[in-house]
Amino acid sequence: MGRGAPYDAIADWYENEFLGAPRPDGRLPGGDPLGIDHALAGLLGPGGGVCLEIGCGTGARAARLRTLGWTPLGIDVSAGMLRHARGRLPVARADAARLPLRTGSVPAAVTVMAHTDMPGYPAVLREAARVLRPDGVFVHVGVHPCFCGGFADRSDPGAVVIRPGYLDGHWTRASWTDRGVRDKVGAEHFPLPALLHAFLDAGLVPGRFAEGGAPVPAVLAIRARKPAAVSRRAGRARA
Repeated sequence: MGRGAPYDAIADWYENEFLGAPRPDGRLPGGDPLGIDHALAGLLGPGGGVCLEIGCGTGARAARLRTLGWTPLGIDVSAGMLRHARGRLPVARADAARLPLRTGSVPAAVTVMAHTDMPGYPAVLREAARVLRPDGVFVHVGVHPCFCGGFADRSDPGAVVIRPGYLDGHWTRASWTDRGVRDKVGAEHFPLPALLHAFLDAGLVPGRFAEGGAPVPAVLAIRARKPAAVSRRAGRARA
């Protein structure tokens, strides 16, 4: 989940209190209120081979990836988070903007509720595109940029109050609750156009979308592909 030392300090709280320790079958307690698992199932879908989870945190989504037929492999910069993840999937400690994988080596990659922990997320998307095979799939599941952030007050379960600040991409610890992650380690905000442009600039072509959470979405998910034609052009350029 990004930012190294801050997540090291809260890793046990994140595992046991924020998420709640996964059950023996790997599922999280409390169901899927934000539709994260639903988005993974709908946008990533069934497959085979390695699915790289960039910013895997404690590995809480590994079981879901396996039920879809994928073999999860996790990358995270936080040693504290990886201490919990190691029993759930193979992991490596690495910077998401410098992935220790060969170019064109994996058929699928995902980020799950992690992009706001990565101030250099455009560079992460470029790395995801690099390690994907031609026609490989990338799925982004993250907090909804329009309805979550330091500018959004979600304390009323029936409404979200949006204040000035959405248009200002920035890192902040401002939060409507003291029971979340942002007030402890901060979060980076990317307005929706900046997020979508980062996909296009990385050479990833968005194809399908999903939202999750009610009554106002808290999650935005994006499925994108690495076009085979782009990969061939890049190869000719290097030659």
